[in-house]
Amino acid sequence: MEKDLYIITGASRGLGLAMAEQLLSKGCRVLGISRNKNTALAAFACQHDCGLQQWALDLSDAQNAASCLKTWLYSFGPRELESATLINNAGVIPKIAPLSASDPAELTRALRVGLEAPMLLTAVFLSATEGMPIPRKVLNISSGLGQRPMASQSAYCAAKAGLDHFTRCLALDEALKPRGAAVCSLAPGVIDTDMQAQLRQADVADFPDQVNFFQLKSNNQLLTVQDAAARVLAWLHRPDFGLRAVADVRH
Repeated sequence: MEKDLYIITGASRGLGLAMAEQLLSKGCRVLGISRNKNTALAAFACQHDCGLQQWALDLSDAQNAASCLKTWLYSFGPRELESATLINNAGVIPKIAPLSASDPAELTRALRVGLEAPMLLTAVFLSATEGMPIPRKVLNISSGLGQRPMASQSAYCAAKAGLDHFTRCLALDEALKPRGAAVCSLAPGVIDTDMQAQLRQADVADFPDQVNFFQLKSNNQLLTVQDAAARVLAWLHRPDFGLRAVADVRH
């Protein structure tokens, strides 16, 4: 039975899916939490006899997702695992528009998925695993937009900035404990995902940076999800992971 547990949100597509595949291929146990299950990932796990579970949960209902995770984690015996890692990867970009033209429901969903869910899931993950004598890590997938403002991206930028700062606070909490978790909010670089396509298709009148994202694609400057996943996981497994609460794989 796989002893290294990885919990990944947004594991049904994009970077989350690529990370799940790479971890499964190395014999790790993976729990994917997404709005929908990925049948190809399930087939991959079956083919390679891997330990995969997928939960179809809406992370905008963060309290329900956190409650499910808490109950599940408490079902493990104290020595059933050799390590436990939570990767908060899921994120949402609402309609690309100035804040004044944004849908309040879309803004709410983006902030709940991008910031509230990571905080609640991290809280129950750390609480449920605190008594386990194992290494524990929390990796929050951030963005350069957590540090840099961008027009028509208020919700996404705010969620990622909040993710970075909550991780800084969390690192201080965990540093006070005898066996505190290692935590990091990591920007993974610019990746060729559905989110990038959404940015390229935006109206230039609403999104002045649209041309920049179009050029990144035209100039082949985007990482594939497989390459990005490999870089992120390599960072996660560095011996100095967590020494910097906020980091960027490009630096």
